[in-house]
Amino acid sequence: DHRDLHSFPTRRSSDLRAILTALGAVASLAPADIPDELLGQARHVHLSSYFLLADSLGPGLAGMLAAARAAGARTSLDTNWDPAERWFDKWLSAAIGQADFLLPNEAEALRLGGALDLPTAVQTLTATGLGLVVKRGEHGVLCAAGGRQWQVSVPPVVPLDSTGAGDCCNAGLIAGLLDGQALPEAAALGCAAGALSTQAAGGTAGCPDRAAAAACAQRASVSPVPV
Repeated sequence: DHRDLHSFPTRRSSDLRAILTALGAVASLAPADIPDELLGQARHVHLSSYFLLADSLGPGLAGMLAAARAAGARTSLDTNWDPAERWFDKWLSAAIGQADFLLPNEAEALRLGGALDLPTAVQTLTATGLGLVVKRGEHGVLCAAGGRQWQVSVPPVVPLDSTGAGDCCNAGLIAGLLDGQALPEAAALGCAAGALSTQAAGGTAGCPDRAAAAACAQRASVSPVPV
């Protein structure tokens, strides 16, 4: 008897937010539940919330991502926050090794990179050639690939609720990559989707359509970052 996942955002102050999550069926999701033929048809395979799935999906995740890549798909991973604050295990290390892109927010990037500042975290996380897109809230994103880095942002908005903004940013980024956009341009589409999603309460009500996100992305600022 598996129930759906439910998340309940809570706010203790204007800048301090937490999310209470009832895992439901997510806690039992395993690689065997994901058909091989589905992976073989995919152009991009993305996984979020690794730390909520670690016990069930973690042991086979690297193999699943490797199979997707072998079939021609691009792969990405957004670990989200680790409630236990351990941040690494052997399964996650193996999974990151099979990811084309890692998509943390800034706080998560610091923990995953074992660093006190973002430049050091970026250097550590990209040392093996991993593509990296760090979500920085109102400051846009920092993306890195192939030894190059870019700071990308869109015109500021006044947020009503940032719940789900990171997931919308991921979706916009992946949509851009699937359309053949270069990483900075895809990151701009991600920034636009994330920013526009904050204009309504809840995690889904503000999700923009592709046309709205693309129009916002046209006004993005893309600046190379010296490495």
